[in-house]
Amino acid sequence: MKVLFVCNNAYNPGNGLSVSIHNTIRKLREHGVDARLMAVRNPDPDGSQPDFPLGHFKFPVFEPIIYANGFAYAKIERDKIAEALRWADVVHVQEAMPLENVVVRMALKMGKTLTGTFHLYPQNVLANLGFPKRNFVNPFLLDNWRGLVFNPCSDIQCPTEVVRDYLTQKHFKARLHVIHNGIDLPAEPVKATAVDPSGTVDVLCVGRLASEKSQDTLLQAMRHSRYADRIHLIFAGNGPKERHYRKMADKLYTEGVLKIPATFGFYTHEELRDLARKSYLYIHCAWVEVEGLSCLEATREGLVPVIAQGDMIGTSCFALCPESLYPVRDSQALAGRIDWWIEHPEERNRFAQRYADAARDYDINKSAEALIGMFHTALEVSGR
Repeated sequence: MKVLFVCNNAYNPGNGLSVSIHNTIRKLREHGVDARLMAVRNPDPDGSQPDFPLGHFKFPVFEPIIYANGFAYAKIERDKIAEALRWADVVHVQEAMPLENVVVRMALKMGKTLTGTFHLYPQNVLANLGFPKRNFVNPFLLDNWRGLVFNPCSDIQCPTEVVRDYLTQKHFKARLHVIHNGIDLPAEPVKATAVDPSGTVDVLCVGRLASEKSQDTLLQAMRHSRYADRIHLIFAGNGPKERHYRKMADKLYTEGVLKIPATFGFYTHEELRDLARKSYLYIHCAWVEVEGLSCLEATREGLVPVIAQGDMIGTSCFALCPESLYPVRDSQALAGRIDWWIEHPEERNRFAQRYADAARDYDINKSAEALIGMFHTALEVSGR
């Protein structure tokens, strides 16, 4: 079976979508599927390149914002797209951008089987362009995505139940499959590390520093926490909001709210694992997110999370207890959760092992097998 993955930018290491695509393709290949990628060329000349590379289209006016958020649009090069489509048995779209609009139209004319993954809400895109959470463009963009890209697909991967429910509510026509993107797991179960909060309390927050990730909620929460003077905030990631969040953190330190300066940095996967094993809590603040694999990767190491809960946050499905959830954008409630875990170290260390064990349910090998089943279903139903 030959499966063509179609996306714009697959070579930004700080972007969860990019990481997920490469992990999925790698696992599908290990399971015997000939999976290939069509995307914008990797800007690193020494790095790997897509099987079907496309040029970089620089979007007028918005390109600086798009670049700051680690994204790139592909040029619509129809000859190259046609070459890739002729090769494929299944065409699997990862987004609903202009590239995918053209790919879907061409694939339909060529009689190709179409499937997709719903990786992004409209709000994910528009928040990075400065639009407020609620705006008149959201429903217009969703209608466009649904009609032009996703309704022509026979089957759609939904990374969480929240996504499936959302697509059902929005009347998507395809068969919907809840298939987590999955994470790599060590051969042996992780033994969680007990951490003592009586001294410095390391609080880890991983993710692109951007509007929809809402890391400002964690910074604001420090003004409400009884233990802010012992908390060391670690922000792992980069993005357009970095300068703003550094200023917020510096102000908290200058005012004496924080006694330990916050740390900002971009880390390798192994460095993130080490941070997760040593930290006391993991905070996930995003107000719109399909899945949030960085949270799952942290819990895999035995780190207890506190996750924002809202109607567009798939990450909250990873929570194992009420104390691991707080109402989205509520900094005071977040501070209360952080304080509760600091005041209950025995519970924290007990749940650390529970989270490490629960993460094993999200084995990427199981996800790959489920995706293969979805592809076979799509081919059988289409008669191809």
